[in-house]
Amino acid sequence: MNIIHAIILAIVEGLTEFLPISSTGHMILTSTFMGIHKDAFTKLFEIAIQLGAILSVVVLYWKKFFDFKKWHFYLKLIIAVIPALVFGKLFSDKIDALLESPTTVAVSLLVGGIVLLFIDNIFKKGTIREEKDISFQQGFIIGCWQCLAMIPGVSRSAASIIGGMQQNLSRNVAAEFSFFLAVPTMAAATGYKLLKTYQESPEILHNKENLMLLAIGNIVAFIVAALAIKFFIHFLQKNGFRLFGWYRIALGIIVLVLLQMGIIQ
Repeated sequence: MNIIHAIILAIVEGLTEFLPISSTGHMILTSTFMGIHKDAFTKLFEIAIQLGAILSVVVLYWKKFFDFKKWHFYLKLIIAVIPALVFGKLFSDKIDALLESPTTVAVSLLVGGIVLLFIDNIFKKGTIREEKDISFQQGFIIGCWQCLAMIPGVSRSAASIIGGMQQNLSRNVAAEFSFFLAVPTMAAATGYKLLKTYQESPEILHNKENLMLLAIGNIVAFIVAALAIKFFIHFLQKNGFRLFGWYRIALGIIVLVLLQMGIIQ
């Protein structure tokens, strides 16, 4: 991987992390097209730069994250992230295997796109319009929905937002809670991946060039993600999920065709 690869992947991560189109799926497809997906450092990079993206949530919603009087907010996030921590630990090897497969990404994009076409009609009007009204039980159930995103291409954002709407949250509140939930979820995933890499392949993290690429990637992902979050909330208020559904379907079909033709493997 070189600096151009790093910047491109970071832009893709920042653009897609909080949109319901799967950041992991897009990075897998992007790194596959660039011919660097099999590289061990690339696999670490794709996880580690999510830290930069989630830090944009903390900055944009800093009043929420640093209001230590509202302990229930932090407890909700802890409860909601538990399913991902448990499933991530139990199925770590299987998840890593799925990350090797553009076919899995393509099928997940396609199926998820079909779901998004109808999701606005299925959950028309949520009555919960503020985060403080989300119960601990609802937070836990949303966290269970988030686990679907361990399948590459599903989208953590889409799974948790749909889970929120299923729990009677309005679209905007479901999206914001999905952003909040990304912070402990992605922080844990990044920490676990860095620890695992240090234990199994310490030379990757001892390489100064790799550390520089990680730093650049996180900075770029942070900036792009902050812009994407502002766009998504505004777009969601006016248009809902339908356009994202069509985009996922189109991309999924294109990738399946390219796989069938042998252009990507």
